[in-house]
Amino acid sequence: MSANGFRRTRQDHAYELAEDYVELIDDLIERRGEARAVDIARHLGVSHVTVVKSVARLRAEGLVTSAPYRAIFLTDAGRAMARRVKERHQLVLAFLLELGVPKSDAEVDAEGIEHHISPRTLAAMKRFITARRR
Repeated sequence: MSANGFRRTRQDHAYELAEDYVELIDDLIERRGEARAVDIARHLGVSHVTVVKSVARLRAEGLVTSAPYRAIFLTDAGRAMARRVKERHQLVLAFLLELGVPKSDAEVDAEGIEHHISPRTLAAMKRFITARRR
């Protein structure tokens, strides 16, 4: 792999955490009306302290709003990121299912792939799915 490839992978890893958090926060808000640090910790299998630190970073990046002992909400930028992540996840999942990957495996694999896929590869997956469904 070239230096550019490694650089892109490191950059993808940096965004991965933020994407996972905003996607989960959006899901919790849709299902429960709010996202609490305790719920995020439970879903991600991390400590409450880890969530608090991560939410502070997300707040500094302008993706969430929160106050101590209160729910966490997405900003417009956070909602836009969550929407992009969900769309990308659904596309990767649909592609894997079209290939015949069992659903349980495809769901786990899509979670990892979605963070590291290039826009061109994603577009190729979309073309593939569209062509197969005609």
